[in-house]
Amino acid sequence: MTDQSLQRRLAAIVVADVVGYSRLMEADEVATLANLRELRSGTIEPAVMRHNGRIFKVVGDGFLIEFGSAVEAVAAALEMQRATTAVETSGDRRLLLRVGVNLGDVIDDGSDVLGDGVNVAARLETQAAPGGICISASVHGEIVGKISDRFFDAGERYLKNLTRPVHVWHWPDALQSILPLPEIPSIAVLPFTNMSGDEADAPFVDGLTEDLITDLSRTAGLFVIARNSVYGYKGKAVNVRLVAQELGVRYVLEGSARRAMGRVRINAQLVDAPGGRHLWAERFDRTVEDVFELQDEVNAKIVEALVGRLTIPTPRNRPKNFEAYDLCVRARLLTEESPQTEREAYMLLQRAVKLEPTYAEALGLLAYNRWLAWAHFGEPEDPNRRMAVTSAQKAVDLDPNDAGCRYVLGTILAYERRWEESEAAFAKALELDPNHADTWAAMSDVSVLDGRVADGLAQIEKALRLNPYPACWYLCHLGQAQYAARDYEAASATLRREDTYRTNSRKFLAATLAQLGHHEEARREAELFLIAHPHFTIGHWLSSQPLRDASVRDHFVDGFRKAGLPEM
Repeated sequence: MTDQSLQRRLAAIVVADVVGYSRLMEADEVATLANLRELRSGTIEPAVMRHNGRIFKVVGDGFLIEFGSAVEAVAAALEMQRATTAVETSGDRRLLLRVGVNLGDVIDDGSDVLGDGVNVAARLETQAAPGGICISASVHGEIVGKISDRFFDAGERYLKNLTRPVHVWHWPDALQSILPLPEIPSIAVLPFTNMSGDEADAPFVDGLTEDLITDLSRTAGLFVIARNSVYGYKGKAVNVRLVAQELGVRYVLEGSARRAMGRVRINAQLVDAPGGRHLWAERFDRTVEDVFELQDEVNAKIVEALVGRLTIPTPRNRPKNFEAYDLCVRARLLTEESPQTEREAYMLLQRAVKLEPTYAEALGLLAYNRWLAWAHFGEPEDPNRRMAVTSAQKAVDLDPNDAGCRYVLGTILAYERRWEESEAAFAKALELDPNHADTWAAMSDVSVLDGRVADGLAQIEKALRLNPYPACWYLCHLGQAQYAARDYEAASATLRREDTYRTNSRKFLAATLAQLGHHEEARREAELFLIAHPHFTIGHWLSSQPLRDASVRDHFVDGFRKAGLPEM
């Protein structure tokens, strides 16, 4: 193709996608396809024609539409959304759209429309609420005074795979949460801003945020979003209303921290997100040695504001050595990322435990680190397996009130096939902290491999509600559960997500593709998995996993073999 055949122009691009299409197809393929055809012919195509647009691509349940005017594009999008939300159908079968609109440069190669203008519109669509519209600032500038509907300014946002932030606007103004609000008070603690001016203090400030989340989640009567889901907002200008919508909570805590001259200063404010009302805002100033008392004071004020009474959980074991604390904070996120970062975390945790041998959290993380090493990352079973068990038990003995240590012990005991002890450890973890998302996710893994697939799916869904933007291993467990349920299409979609695609979960994607009959692609994914995990064998997987159900075991082995993964 010559450059002369490429046409470049400015265009308004609309991307519309059906919400929950895979779930609807699973429930009733015939009815869903009929409804989709009716949606296209009765709503989308007439709106596009009335506003002088053209549909240039249809991908399953997704529509890509070009308009010559941003005003016409938004008018068409509003018409489509009003028509779809007005349809009187069962809530479970109703087709709702998410719509993104962008004005930008596009390239027409004669068969398709490509370019940045299209890419941004596609990313904006993912930000829209069900039944809602998300537009870029370039579009909003064109429609002011020409479209009577009011769009809500959500500020600049970093969208997936885009290097620069995009200023976005939402319709309708009265946004409803994408995730339903829990019946009890719900809160997200955003990463505190490091005001020290020294990047070396960033781990300390991150640790402060994480510890606030940990202690809040142990409070009866609160629903608390897990740390992984809030860290996507770190270092970004955020709109509190949108954060609350995306995470499905009513309240948001935001603040900043500064460590200097042996003191810690915190500014914090608690916001009732739907109305934008500040419940309280305060400054706290303590010596570094009193940082944990400071955390307790902040937590107490939040709990009193939200629950209306002070409920004080049994205190956790706190470190006395602050260098050990800093090392532990740095190791928290490194352990789960990859075999390489896991080894870096191991070095940090060894130093932390050497500095403070009675530091329960560091010992629990060390146990988890060594379990990952032998069970999933190909490091020698001896002495790592023994070290994992010993460290996990010691952590719980030192601090029986730490739900994280109980969760680690429950996971490791399951892989030791000490089933009853494992279940007891998980139960105690949730008794101490019902919001402990990692426990719910780990229980899913154990339930699925025990043959209780429905329980496993329910547990991972609970974990994902508490942690809607999770670590990659949550998606691994979700894909594993979907595979075990023989829902291969859902498993494939989950395991292809960028968050987990190039990780340890790739073996399950290979097995899934093999079961779908995509044998060439399955073998290619298996080969790519083995590049990163050259020590993997089916035999080692069988000997290391907490398998109790023969049919589940055989089903996974069948998929691995069909994908061409090595036996021994």
